[in-house]
Amino acid sequence: MFRSYPAPKAGAPTFVLGHGAGAGHDHPWIKGVASGLATCGVRVVTFDFPYKAEKRRVPDRGPVLEAAFQVVWNEVAAEGEALLFAGGKSMGGRIASQLAAARGLSPAPAGLVFFGYPLHPPGKPAQRRDRHLPDVGAPMLFLSGTRDPFGSPEELRALVDGLRDATLHLVDGGDHSLATSRKTDPAGSSLDRAIDLAAEWILATARRSPRPRRL
Repeated sequence: MFRSYPAPKAGAPTFVLGHGAGAGHDHPWIKGVASGLATCGVRVVTFDFPYKAEKRRVPDRGPVLEAAFQVVWNEVAAEGEALLFAGGKSMGGRIASQLAAARGLSPAPAGLVFFGYPLHPPGKPAQRRDRHLPDVGAPMLFLSGTRDPFGSPEELRALVDGLRDATLHLVDGGDHSLATSRKTDPAGSSLDRAIDLAAEWILATARRSPRPRRL
């Protein structure tokens, strides 16, 4: 049901990475991020939400997405005692945060990582998707591009400033996938740097976290 990207060392923290609305876990972006994190010492688990597994284009409703993330989380948690982190790209990260806020993940995640958190739909800043975030109860890392239409740098800074134990890294010139123009970043190093920062954050958070326990 899920794909595992193992880290070099046994017992490494595990990051359950949910994909965005437009592409499943076979997309090169997801594979690249998962492989990059694994190389940096974080085991990564990816999966397809039901609509992608069934080759449908329209995402499932929230409860279906949450249930699918929860099933994978439970399977990974049953493997052993590794610290677990949740998150994902855009929609996948939002679903993980909603579950964490509702205490729907057991054991509770040691932290959450968001690649392009969808704070609101493009052009609709009043339709915020952050009401639940203060209830997450775990450290959070937001990685966002300065050209992301789902949340401006000013909106993300204000959001993070109002949350407990939240960190923001802005990718200068990055879009919703943290990609910059080939002219300014032909090697794609901005995404590589974001991956490195995410891995560093996960490993540092894991070092100061207690061992996982079920709710």
